[in-house]
Amino acid sequence: MSFGPLSPTIVLVRSQEEGNIGATARAMANMGLEHLRLVQPAVTLGRVAYAFAVGAREILDNATITDSLSLALEPFQRVVGTSSVRSREPTTQILTPEGLADVLSREDERSKTALVFGSEPSGLTNEELAHCGQVVQIPCSSKHPTLNLSQAVLILAWELFQKRELAVEPPSSRPVAASAEQVEGLMTQASSVMAAIGFARDDTFPGVSRELRQLSARAGLTAREVSLLRGICRRALHSLGGSPDEPTPEP
Repeated sequence: MSFGPLSPTIVLVRSQEEGNIGATARAMANMGLEHLRLVQPAVTLGRVAYAFAVGAREILDNATITDSLSLALEPFQRVVGTSSVRSREPTTQILTPEGLADVLSREDERSKTALVFGSEPSGLTNEELAHCGQVVQIPCSSKHPTLNLSQAVLILAWELFQKRELAVEPPSSRPVAASAEQVEGLMTQASSVMAAIGFARDDTFPGVSRELRQLSARAGLTAREVSLLRGICRRALHSLGGSPDEPTPEP
């Protein structure tokens, strides 16, 4: 099984329809993708899902179901969200489907990518998009700019399939990016520092925390960079008397 950057795990958040989950699995199978994660699905995978997943039963059988987006994203170094609303998250790098394929083709082969899709009625929330380093949008008619979930998955998976098939040289070697779990640990320590200096009492704290998460996601931090920043937070807490001088996890 491949987990390379051009073979991302598809993550569906709060999916509402069995048929869409099944059709998504079929689209994945058509384009050579194997790994599916479901976050807080509103339905169970039953007869309808399997009826739509023609030839892709194994993808549904092996799908991982979690109650938390943070938990679902822990293994991944690159997290890409999807949105049909151009003004939803202006501070995040916006990619076209082709641009997404170009970006991922330059990633180290060891890097694991998650491609995240929101629920059918409303897409991803701002809080969910804050986990994403980039957001990809599929150009559509302004009169009807939203796609069916499985259609969106198919279009992006097709672009990645084309890039994999046409690749003649392996991507250049780069330091492996930090996983979402490692970044989450950094955010926890940063929040502790802000609390220790009294920042948490400010009513802007939730918004600032979200923007810091967006910043870390966009930056594409390496495991070593996360370790360095966590070490700074650890020393700061120790100096403030808010935490014992515990070792920072190694990258």
